Amino acid sequence: VRTLCEFAAREGDLDFRYTPAPSAEEGIAGHQAIQGKRGYGYKSEYSLTGECMGLELYGRADVYNPHAGLLEEIKTHRGDLSRTRPHQRALHLAQLRAYGALLCRQEKRKSLKLALVYFDIGKNRETPVTETAKADELWQELEALCDRYRLWAEQEAHHREQRDIRLSGLRFPFKQFRPRQRQLAETVYKNTIKGDTLLLEAPTGLGKTLGALFPALMAMPAAKHDRLAYLTCRNTARQLAVDAIERLRAAQEEPQIWPLRTLVLASKADACEHPDKACHGESCPLAKGFFDRLPDARAEAAQADTTLTQEVLAKIAAGHDICPYFLAQEMARWCDLVVGDVNRMFDQSALLHGLTRQNNWKTAILVDEAHNLVDRGRGMYSVQLDQQRLLKIRKTAPKALKPHLDRTARAWQGVIRDHLETGATPVFLDNLPPALTGSLQGLVSGLTDYLAENPPDLALQEVLFESVAFMKLADSFGEHSLCEFRREGRGRASLSIQNLVPADFLRDRFQAAASVLLFSATLSPGVYYRDLLGLPEDTRFTSLPSPFRADQLRVNFTPKISTRQAHRNASVEPIAALIAQQYRARPGHYLAFFSSFKYLNEVHAALGSHAPDVPQRAQYSAMNPQQRREFLAGFREESGSVAFAVLGGVFSEGIDLPGDQLIGAFVATLGLPPFDAWHEILKHRLQQRFGAGYEYTYLIPGLQKVAQAAGRVIRTPDDQGVIWLIDDRFLQPQISRLLPGWWFETEAAE
Repeated sequence: VRTLCEFAAREGDLDFRYTPAPSAEEGIAGHQAIQGKRGYGYKSEYSLTGECMGLELYGRADVYNPHAGLLEEIKTHRGDLSRTRPHQRALHLAQLRAYGALLCRQEKRKSLKLALVYFDIGKNRETPVTETAKADELWQELEALCDRYRLWAEQEAHHREQRDIRLSGLRFPFKQFRPRQRQLAETVYKNTIKGDTLLLEAPTGLGKTLGALFPALMAMPAAKHDRLAYLTCRNTARQLAVDAIERLRAAQEEPQIWPLRTLVLASKADACEHPDKACHGESCPLAKGFFDRLPDARAEAAQADTTLTQEVLAKIAAGHDICPYFLAQEMARWCDLVVGDVNRMFDQSALLHGLTRQNNWKTAILVDEAHNLVDRGRGMYSVQLDQQRLLKIRKTAPKALKPHLDRTARAWQGVIRDHLETGATPVFLDNLPPALTGSLQGLVSGLTDYLAENPPDLALQEVLFESVAFMKLADSFGEHSLCEFRREGRGRASLSIQNLVPADFLRDRFQAAASVLLFSATLSPGVYYRDLLGLPEDTRFTSLPSPFRADQLRVNFTPKISTRQAHRNASVEPIAALIAQQYRARPGHYLAFFSSFKYLNEVHAALGSHAPDVPQRAQYSAMNPQQRREFLAGFREESGSVAFAVLGGVFSEGIDLPGDQLIGAFVATLGLPPFDAWHEILKHRLQQRFGAGYEYTYLIPGLQKVAQAAGRVIRTPDDQGVIWLIDDRFLQPQISRLLPGWWFETEAAE
């Protein structure tokens, strides 16, 4: 019944103004409190079933008194009831009346008393909205809802049938697979059918995007998958997925309609048509009457014979005067393939994870560029609290909030006093300051109560949201977390909870999936990703051979050059001489990677001084998007140059420079993270938990960056290139074993 009403009974404006709401636990407690008050003769969680317009309906009424002929639906709230949005109240009433219709038919009643009971959990106060309704009227309303839903449900059943028929015979869009691409596709297909978790290392040049999507889609009918989520860490990778879908679409037999609904989820910042307006009908014209016009827009989007990209959805939404961003959120419920950022499945309020749980979907997950998921996962479960924001609102805060704000301010001062001697140096704490977290709990409670009874206040809301986010992660603080205190000046302290091991948060996301494929050009060793991402113990790891010949790439070492911090100054001149020697021997486009802008600039200057005949250019900090595009455009120039860049930056992965656009790379660093206090704590924690502190903290993340950067050189079967690994440590077995094996299948120069 709830699903029926959410689909067919919503009406009115979209409204995302903040209204303090009970937590899930408070909502359950509120229901139990009301049910407990009703006493003898009342039945709680009363089961209702029935058939209407060919639909089998079921639900549970909160409270039913058969003797009084009274049916009650309980809705918990906090604060002024008038701030409950009209579209929410309409949905509540529709749900109650649908239950009433089923109850009258089930119990053979001609009429029924209905009570929508709003319960303020803060004040323990009931506000009933009552009426007496005739059974015939209720049933007619239910038939109208079911008629709307039935038509859609029939379309969905037909769509699913056609989708599965077509996907079972899906055609590959090219006459033949690329070298090793068939092996990739077979591996993905088998993993999807089995419902396993697989870490797949697929080297550059295999055609990973199409090679993963094609078999995963083809396996959907046999695996009985409801949805496929293709998740990436970059916008460019999402576009590659869209391109692959369009190739598959074009390769199918005409004039059959392509039955796969594909949605590309954009961020709210990118999709919003009115960023200067708030998300409610009194401010934004596209929120006004959103739910009244949504059905027609949804139907048009569902019938669109094209991928639902941001541009396509914007056009459909414009035709119905509704918000394109929230149209996309709605279509996530009805699309077979959803392409989006990894946060759509893995962050704290992930849309796709929520829908999977809510609808009991069998969802297959594909994660492209999965080597980035460790750092992305850490970021999703980290949060920062700023003293300055609190002090700013304290000056003008309402009197009712002063005690809470004063207590929190004193707690901040206590933390500062405890660490006065450290100055501006970050302090890492194994535990959260109890006085501060205790005061924050009171502040959250005070702000929530105040905002429930008073007009909206954006500054207070921001402090509330920041405090709630902090306390949410504070509740789960443990071995996977680290607390960092910083003080950058008077009134400018911050306290952050930093996640070290995302496994503890991501594990349930993977467990909810029907099958999982994480793939990248660099996923070795697999145990590192299994441990840090919380993958199952039986996760398989497969590394596919490179499609390229070893003689396409010459890998050179420099046993007499060290880039260690102590030897860095001495390395500048030899590296500049090496770059000049290589460029003169074979002029063209090169990338030279360094560990920092300081090191980069020193070698850049030395090369300019001693080899002015070698053209060069350099990345600099804080490049804007246009400057980045201009930097990349330089590789398409006919005349070559040496382009200096920072390892791990925007030019060290995710860029495609085939053919003569890039013929070589110099990597003058092992890419190791800095040996600072934070990384040493991380090393200690990972050593305690996994027994591989140094490898998991320094070696593997560093050499992964090296492999990604050097992987820019060979992109097609016709490319020829050279890599210079500039540091004597690259010759050590424990280092070289973490680099792509195919690099070393030919004799390397020294």
